[in-house]
Amino acid sequence: MTTPVRKPSMTPGEALEFHQGALVVDSKMIVSQGVLYTDKMREAMAEWVAEGRLSRTEIQGRLLAMEIQELQNSPEARNQYREFWDKSGVTVGSSTYVGPHPPDGAFETAVRSLTQGRATIDAMGDDLRLVLTAADLEQVYNDRVRGIIFDFQNTTHIGGDLSRLDVFHDMGLRIVQLTYNLRNLVGDGCTERYKTGLTYFGLEVVERLNELKMMVDVSHCSQQVGWDAIEHSTSPVIVTHSASNGVSYHDRGKDDDLAKAIADQGGYFGVAAIAGFLRNDTNATLDDFVDHVEHLVNVMGIDHVGIGSDKCGPGPGTETMFEFPPEMGPFATSYLYKEDPDPRMKAFDRGFDWSGFRPEHRLSDQHRMPDFDQPTDWPNITVKLAERGFNEDELRKLLGLNFLRVFRDVVG
Repeated sequence: MTTPVRKPSMTPGEALEFHQGALVVDSKMIVSQGVLYTDKMREAMAEWVAEGRLSRTEIQGRLLAMEIQELQNSPEARNQYREFWDKSGVTVGSSTYVGPHPPDGAFETAVRSLTQGRATIDAMGDDLRLVLTAADLEQVYNDRVRGIIFDFQNTTHIGGDLSRLDVFHDMGLRIVQLTYNLRNLVGDGCTERYKTGLTYFGLEVVERLNELKMMVDVSHCSQQVGWDAIEHSTSPVIVTHSASNGVSYHDRGKDDDLAKAIADQGGYFGVAAIAGFLRNDTNATLDDFVDHVEHLVNVMGIDHVGIGSDKCGPGPGTETMFEFPPEMGPFATSYLYKEDPDPRMKAFDRGFDWSGFRPEHRLSDQHRMPDFDQPTDWPNITVKLAERGFNEDELRKLLGLNFLRVFRDVVG
């Protein structure tokens, strides 16, 4: 049964004005890894690339550290950072501070990343706040500033020590994705060879997250991990950023029955704006993105769907604003599509690729959306949703109120 075509609820100009006044929560807006790219950082990039010693990963690590220093010391850098947020019109972004990582050194990486997040917030003064509760989120909106929620996209960083969840909670962490794409001690990811469910240790992780009032995210997890999480979690399970397999299949997508079960538990599903997740070719646009939104609204109800763009910079994946040369990308997954890639461009330059992405996952340089390539294009989402007939009340729910509701239900 096809969805009836709805008339636009407002003009593009009205939608842009509406966007600027609305509570907009992006449940996966990666402002933790390369939003800022100053002239000083460009000069450093050129120097390191010319030297030829450092890998893409090593250069990115240096630039991230440099980004903090720029925000702390340069008024121009802080203005550039504010402009990024202002152009997006996003009020609060849930931002990732750990992702795929080998077991060795994962805990230390997580601690360092969270301290960098705190340093960013401190450098921006009252313009940027850490969101720990629903009341914090609402206050950020009322004060017309910006907010960040700390999230993890993996549990490798706790190792086998549940008490580390308490440590990370005390550092401000509020959302935890149980796995990335591959298997960890908690369960299987969505691109692993065999996609089973939660381990016994994984069940205890979910229990501890519930006790700490932290959100259980299954975005990159296998379908079975999602089902197990729903069965065992005493709080609603969420998907911060994914797509609908009912529209276009992708390993990173979710099946309709799982999406419906998440809604029935009171959960939330943020639709990702990654072109390759939305359709099985290189022609994705925001119309395809809204196809996923519409389908999930039909499956889950209007109260359980939102936006989790999963973007930071231009390109096929999350990316950064850092401009790597072709020999080192230019994008994070470019190496997957080259016959003999320069070892320096790989995601993990010291052996096994822990990202779990493969060429069939549609993250080539050609998989991009012309009308949404980076978070500064965010207003285009609101314009497109209005063009497709979502009314003001529905838009407010999709843009932020649905996430606020589940955040309040779980975190408090």
